[in-house]
Amino acid sequence: MSVALVTGASTGIGYELARLCVSDGHETIVVANEAAIHAAARELGARPVEADLATREGAQAVLAALEGRDVDLLMLNAGTGLGHSFLEQDLQGVERTVETNILGVLRLAHPLGRRMVARGQGRIMITGSIAGFMPGTYQAVYNASKAFLDNFSVALAEELKDSGVTVTCLMPGPTDTKFFERAGMLDTPIGQGPKDDPQMVAEYGYRAMMEGTAQATPGFKNKAQAAVAEILPAEMVAKLHSKMAKPNDE
Repeated sequence: MSVALVTGASTGIGYELARLCVSDGHETIVVANEAAIHAAARELGARPVEADLATREGAQAVLAALEGRDVDLLMLNAGTGLGHSFLEQDLQGVERTVETNILGVLRLAHPLGRRMVARGQGRIMITGSIAGFMPGTYQAVYNASKAFLDNFSVALAEELKDSGVTVTCLMPGPTDTKFFERAGMLDTPIGQGPKDDPQMVAEYGYRAMMEGTAQATPGFKNKAQAAVAEILPAEMVAKLHSKMAKPNDE
């Protein structure tokens, strides 16, 4: 039986990705940094690993839980956000966002990706964001971390194009998950605005991963926003982002 590993799987997009893996008959391991991952695993019929991917120890715990087994589908979805202006943010929160969103991905993608290449097969999906195309005024660290992931994923896909291993970057727009609550962004226009269904996003990304597509952005509106962000001057995009992410009381 093939093995699927999904991080950030206690809720939202990650939970829905894990559900798809289980329904397709993969032995599924789900990871999150909260105890809720155990209840999610029971609901899904998956194996839970509670680990904080902002730390080296968390990544090592995930690798140890594999007990030497190879991963066929690696979905690096765990991430965290941080709203409000950079200088008002707590520095520990800033560091945690970078460590989770970037280092948490690299510390698993590197060893598990090497093992995939060694046997000539495997699929990797990394959850980036259309936010990675936008200078993230009032969300600067988060957007910058997603810019890293968007860029890294496409570069890795090109490096591995002849290896038998595919890399897909899932780049959703605002999605109806706990992200905005956890990021302290419920008091922003984007936090209060319409959002995509996480099940739809997960299904779109899962299909793209299975097809080996390098970039996957669900929904016409999200595709259009990403395209416009690449065309407009960065200063203009930063101003537009401010209107979406600036807290209502500022």
